[in-house]
Amino acid sequence: MSALPLSGHGRNIGPPRLLFLPGIGADPTFWRPLGDRLPAYWEKVYFGWPGLGHQPADPAVKGWSDLVAMVEAKLDDDRAVDLLAQSMGGAIAVQIALKHPTRVRRIVLSVTAGGLDVASLGGIDWRPAYRREYPNAAAWIAAVRPDYTSELHRITHPTLLLWGDSDPISPVAVGARLLSLLPNARLHVVPGGEHDLVQARADAIADTVRAHLS
Repeated sequence: MSALPLSGHGRNIGPPRLLFLPGIGADPTFWRPLGDRLPAYWEKVYFGWPGLGHQPADPAVKGWSDLVAMVEAKLDDDRAVDLLAQSMGGAIAVQIALKHPTRVRRIVLSVTAGGLDVASLGGIDWRPAYRREYPNAAAWIAAVRPDYTSELHRITHPTLLLWGDSDPISPVAVGARLLSLLPNARLHVVPGGEHDLVQARADAIADTVRAHLS
């Protein structure tokens, strides 16, 4: 099978290798509705975040850097990956792309802060509702506020931004700001889409994602 397009980044021989990163709900099945609509021969790795959401805790996971390390452990020097990330997972994807640019091929970011100050762009604070829904989640997650604004220009990977126009947590203004900061990005807005866009509206975005990663 021939090599896939490089766009100046890591080389792949064979089908894409997709790493799916959920948000703070941490559910490894969150991306499955979309993943199941992508070609079956594409390799897919679904992450969950230990100690967050309803996921069992892992003594080895004590903070943000440990989640990043989980993803780094799945990178391959000889085969670049595609990162598909929702909400909090988008900040992890951004950090991975900044630290390991040649090990990433393409990126999909959905309703994420991506290391921006979402509150300044009209987003509501997710923390109170999250604590009510997941009272046993690791407390450290509420203190995580990564800011990559000044570094986003370094991410030149082809990036698809997926947003819904009915998401109070990460409104379209956040996607538009990322579009202005990422050199090789495009924004796709789904009418009526909310924060669970990639799960609830998988049918509406599957063709767009497939085209971006092909």
